[in-house]
Amino acid sequence: MGDPEISIIVPAYNEEESIAELHASIAKQMDRLGRSFELIFVDDGSRDSTLMRMKDAQRSDPRVRIVTFWRNFGKANALSAGYRHARGRTIIQLDADLQDDPAEIGKFLKRLEDGSDMVVGWKKNRLDPLGKRIPSKIFNHLIMRISGVKVHDSNCGFKAYRREVMEHLDVYGEMHRYLPVIARWRGFRVSEIVVRHRRRRFGKSKYGIERLKKGLLDLVTISFISRHGRSPMHLFGTLSIIPFFLSIAQAAYIILDWALTGHELERPLAVTSVLMALWGFSILITGLMAEMLLMTVGPGRIVDSFSRVIEDTKER
Repeated sequence: MGDPEISIIVPAYNEEESIAELHASIAKQMDRLGRSFELIFVDDGSRDSTLMRMKDAQRSDPRVRIVTFWRNFGKANALSAGYRHARGRTIIQLDADLQDDPAEIGKFLKRLEDGSDMVVGWKKNRLDPLGKRIPSKIFNHLIMRISGVKVHDSNCGFKAYRREVMEHLDVYGEMHRYLPVIARWRGFRVSEIVVRHRRRRFGKSKYGIERLKKGLLDLVTISFISRHGRSPMHLFGTLSIIPFFLSIAQAAYIILDWALTGHELERPLAVTSVLMALWGFSILITGLMAEMLLMTVGPGRIVDSFSRVIEDTKER
């Protein structure tokens, strides 16, 4: 039996009540479309019976595969683990809370067939509480302004990709929020479609002030990467010119002052000149280290060290 055409990845953390219904809904929709698929549940270290519900689905459906973490590592790492185990040429991801409607999978596949490399869902009419909608709108507006990528809901959990897109992206930290931005910067064709958003019926939202803080910090990172990610030495080298110039200017002033007036060496100014030179040197070294890091394996690769695939439902 060959590899499936489509891999559907569902990360889940404490979503025990929704797993069975979500599995049934996805299977029904994919059977209706007549497309071969695998459903990869990624248990992100759930503390309830989420993993057991996943195993129940696997017993009844051989198309279900499970990746499980020893503890909670976050959505980005869960998605990254799912990508690494996916076998399909097309990858679809959606959240496990039933707020994404599997009946819309066909719309994503159609957009990919029309030429897009990545398709992002846009929850235009969100049914979340106001306290979640307002920060999300502000956050997405900031992303569009800083990145220049016109995607209204970059953090939407409902997305579809061609496999080659994920082969060129590393997902870690909270970077799953910026996948459309990174993909566009890498030259892939990114589009969006309006998707239906349903109210949460089970469990509770994982969104909070801590995730917002991390997201804002990663926004700074992604802004830096977009401009200088391919050659950080260009930035750090330019920045090092400023302290080097000040150091040389101060040294020249000290020498000229001594040569023309015979004044004694101005020690505070001399110390400042040396400190400026050391500052410039440290910035230059930072740039060199950043260039060296580009030669190493990306941080997303570490997910293989703390995840495992469950092929047998009897495995604990």
